[in-house]
Amino acid sequence: MKEPLELAFSPCPNDTFIFHAWVDGMILGAPRVVPAYADIDVLNGWAAAGRSDLVKVSYAALPELLGEYALLPTGGALGRGCGPLVVTAGERGSLSGATVAIPGKRTTAYLLFRLWAKDQGVASIEVMPFDKIMPAVAAGTVDAGLIIHESRFTYPSYGLGELVDLGDWWERDTGLPIPLGAILARRSFGYDGITRLSMVIRESVERAWVDPEASRSYVLEHSQEMAHEVVDQHIALYVNAFTADLGDEGHAAVKALLDRAAAAGLTPPLSGSLR
Repeated sequence: MKEPLELAFSPCPNDTFIFHAWVDGMILGAPRVVPAYADIDVLNGWAAAGRSDLVKVSYAALPELLGEYALLPTGGALGRGCGPLVVTAGERGSLSGATVAIPGKRTTAYLLFRLWAKDQGVASIEVMPFDKIMPAVAAGTVDAGLIIHESRFTYPSYGLGELVDLGDWWERDTGLPIPLGAILARRSFGYDGITRLSMVIRESVERAWVDPEASRSYVLEHSQEMAHEVVDQHIALYVNAFTADLGDEGHAAVKALLDRAAAAGLTPPLSGSLR
């Protein structure tokens, strides 16, 4: 395995919390990595181009990436009560005729939205960086916004209201947690290399849990000056038991999402096993 490896992930608190110990060289025997930070939709594009050795991507993008990359069982974002929200600036019972801002067409959030909104009569979609969506909705530039990440905690400060919690909708419909973001590694590393990388990520997560203050300055450096309490809420919600190991339930949730998407003609069908 040639070093250093490019490890590409978002600057969001959950990702920086997870990867701090590895990036900072705190894990004995771990391959050296060079971090590359980008918004999730940019990361999806990097993975599609085969740029990065390890990369965080949206689960929605997975069917098109599994030829070059393998899904790791560690480091991703999957859970309960953590799904994307659709928010509006006023009283609105549906999205009929609405222009909706989304954080990217390859994101899991947008895939969930399409599964939910198929009969809503949405007029148009506008793609913008996730941190620009709430201001656009508040200003009336768009009628509604599909929000992710820490926006879940901060949208009331923009005077916005929740139209639907897509994670809650998913959980009630399936009984499964919602898969959001995955960590992929090049298949060319082979089984042993991929297993080693999974173990390194798990150790990085476990170190962060044991001593969360060790990563504090690194997390805040990349967190767009969010309030400390929002950062802590973000990490507590998105870094959970599924981050350490997807397990059977996590893999079942991923398969359910992508099977539904394929049946609806929204993504290519999965080829082969996720494991």
